[in-house]
Amino acid sequence: MLRLLAKRPAATRAFPKVVRSLATEATSTTETSNLNEVVDINLPDYSFEGYKLDVPSLEYTTEKGTLLQMYKDMIIIRRMEMAADALYKAKKIRGFCHLSVGQEAIAVGIENAITPQDDIITSYRCHGFTYMRGSSVQEVLAELMGRRSGVSRGKGGSMHMYTNGFYGGNGIVGAQVPLGTGLAFAHQYRENKNCTWTLYGDGAANQGQVFESFNMAKLWNLPCIYTCENNKYGMGTSAARSSALTEYYKRGQYIPGLKVNGMDILAVYQAAKFAKDWVCGDNGPLVIEFETYRYGGHSMSDPGTTYRTREEVQNMRSRNDPIAGLKAHLLEFNIATEEEIKAFDKSARKYVDEQVKLADASPPPEAKMDILFEDVYVPGSEIPILRGRIRDDSWSFEKNGFAYK
Repeated sequence: MLRLLAKRPAATRAFPKVVRSLATEATSTTETSNLNEVVDINLPDYSFEGYKLDVPSLEYTTEKGTLLQMYKDMIIIRRMEMAADALYKAKKIRGFCHLSVGQEAIAVGIENAITPQDDIITSYRCHGFTYMRGSSVQEVLAELMGRRSGVSRGKGGSMHMYTNGFYGGNGIVGAQVPLGTGLAFAHQYRENKNCTWTLYGDGAANQGQVFESFNMAKLWNLPCIYTCENNKYGMGTSAARSSALTEYYKRGQYIPGLKVNGMDILAVYQAAKFAKDWVCGDNGPLVIEFETYRYGGHSMSDPGTTYRTREEVQNMRSRNDPIAGLKAHLLEFNIATEEEIKAFDKSARKYVDEQVKLADASPPPEAKMDILFEDVYVPGSEIPILRGRIRDDSWSFEKNGFAYK
């Protein structure tokens, strides 16, 4: 159903438009002429399930430009992850590498519903979030390849990426949950009306620190959105084999919960707006479960076929793909034609290919000792001497060298 309403300003972008402009330049008269027009969205009945909570409305309005931007964001992330896959197989990326192909709607839907003043912290499937929080594809891929121009200066790799308002990329299962609780406490302490999205997987949902965080957040009424990305498998173990209760949105017990179809970006976007308004309205924390699916294995070392069938994966790809779903809406709402969408896809492929070349051409960190210590403290806040493993390893920030050598 489509209903055009009076024009109003497009939704505020979470970051300055220049951040992702290389991949999102206008390429059609349709795109430039009607992006401020508003459409009615009618979600299916199965989009939400609530626990001690009235679920978001299944009907809402949004700008055409927002839908088009979310489509472009998702195709860039998918292309970026596919590039990472190829670079890993070419042995230009080593170590751990966890891709989010199939789960793009979550990072994109959340980011388009919040502001730069809100915080996000997640686990190691973090490349899409890093891009959506403002880093370029080149910075993400350079980090994966251990290059100096990477978002973490080539020191963190796949699991440890950070940028403004984004606190990782955390490699220890569940460890980000109490950290996210602390970020939410900071918002409350500063008396601002912002929130923290604390994301974890179904494989981390049974961690004790998750429940300790729930308890603290409820006691202090913190603006924290605990978000379980349930992609059905914790490594190679299905949710049903690892969890006695697989309805993760009910795990908060005394905290209201919301289950969301994480393969539909229109549902994710509506849920994200609802969740932010809820926790920033002094209602305390919220537990969200995004029911999603990863098309690939747990990591690049996992073929993803020993614990599930190829038919299962193919069924999800063909029937529930978030990008294909939003493409259908772009056509339905006359936001773009088939030819224009093909042009967007081609532009995204070209952009990511260019970013791959830039990342691959960037140098690794120099073999200098001071590089090891440059990120221990915020510049200007260093202590005089950082004690080493032994006395001779102690580092002087004033000398920019070993303290006792």
